[in-house]
Amino acid sequence: QVQLVESGGGLVQLGGSLRLSCAASGSIVGYNTMGWYRQAPGRQRELVARISNFGTTTYADSVKGRFTISRDNDKNTVYLQMNSLKPEDTAVYICNLLRYGNNPYWGQGTQVTVSS
Repeated sequence: QVQLVESGGGLVQLGGSLRLSCAASGSIVGYNTMGWYRQAPGRQRELVARISNFGTTTYADSVKGRFTISRDNDKNTVYLQMNSLKPEDTAVYICNLLRYGNNPYWGQGTQVTVSS
């Protein structure tokens, strides 16, 4: 069984930075992606960024140039460096793991709040 443990959320002012971490327990074999979704009140859950174990990345247009996703395959950990944060980035950020041929895994979510 795989569990995702998230950390790094918090409260920051406009223009500030946060780094989210998500560590996956259990074995991860074969092609996989890890990343972050977010959900704010009144909004649909949306993809923020994803990265495969090969290093291929995907970003939402709204965060390109501000957020950087990376991962440490040895630690089964994905990071999301968030810079130049805006109030619009306020949401619950949820870690996701997708393994080829398996159901996706989701973390509990971590709150990110950006004040103006």
